[in-house]
Amino acid sequence: MTQKVIEISGVELALTEPAEIEMEWVGNEDLINQVKAAWLVVDEEDLPLTPRILGKPGIGKTTLCYATGKQLGKDVYIFQATMDTRPEDLLISPVIASDKSIKYVASSLVSAMITGAVCLLDEGNRMSEKSWASLAPLMDKRRYVESIIAGIRIYAHPDFRLCVTMNSDASTYEVPEYILSRMINIYVDFPNRADELKILKYNLPFASDEVLKYCIDFLQNAHLNNEPIVSRDGIKCLRYYIKQRKFHGKDPAKLDTTEFKKTILHILDKSAIKFCPDEYQEYVKNNKGINKSNFDTLLEDTFYSSENPDDF
Repeated sequence: MTQKVIEISGVELALTEPAEIEMEWVGNEDLINQVKAAWLVVDEEDLPLTPRILGKPGIGKTTLCYATGKQLGKDVYIFQATMDTRPEDLLISPVIASDKSIKYVASSLVSAMITGAVCLLDEGNRMSEKSWASLAPLMDKRRYVESIIAGIRIYAHPDFRLCVTMNSDASTYEVPEYILSRMINIYVDFPNRADELKILKYNLPFASDEVLKYCIDFLQNAHLNNEPIVSRDGIKCLRYYIKQRKFHGKDPAKLDTTEFKKTILHILDKSAIKFCPDEYQEYVKNNKGINKSNFDTLLEDTFYSSENPDDF
């Protein structure tokens, strides 16, 4: 594929390609609408907002941003932030071309700015303040970035939209206050029982109802206790359980609770076993301090949230 090249202030920039992923949002549509509302422009003098998607790792933040962009008919570029991300990584990098000349390559962020696409800055709070500083003018009324390496200023296309995801774990930096003030917060919480079932069925349409029910019970018990066990963990557990059963010539549609618990040990750790349905009552009995409001929420999700009465 030929790389698209444009010229800005006399400097040629090679653009990167957008991400093309089979990724669909399943579950709470209100979250999609929150992102769409943030990106909406209601007047010529209005500006789109930058949503900051917050939640535990693996809860669906990246999927939410990507799916929203695709629903709006836009190309979506993804930039994966790391602790080593430098300002030039975010903007423009010089590379040696085949003819030994210097070639300037636009990052996925700058490519999205130029083409009027969506850029998802994934795990943004892994970046240092120096990297964030280079994005400050992009996130206010100025809507531009400046590349010291290429010596140019790049203005964002009016249709450009930015979204940032952030994880809540120890391996992150504090995001500067002047950056936080430029974003709005959208929180992705654990899905209810009905939505989580849809998520598992979407990712594993070949899983049996019996095995799905056991996994859903396991996940919902963990959510009730605010454990960092998310749908992605459930998907991995199911996938590995089914593969193990198939590999050993056993029926993958049949539930073997002992084997499922062994699978959990490969994905999580021993402490997660207590959330398995056949272990959980004993755990609750020995831990009387379970949060009543969380318990009431679980009951409501279990008995009243499903649109289909035949669902678990």
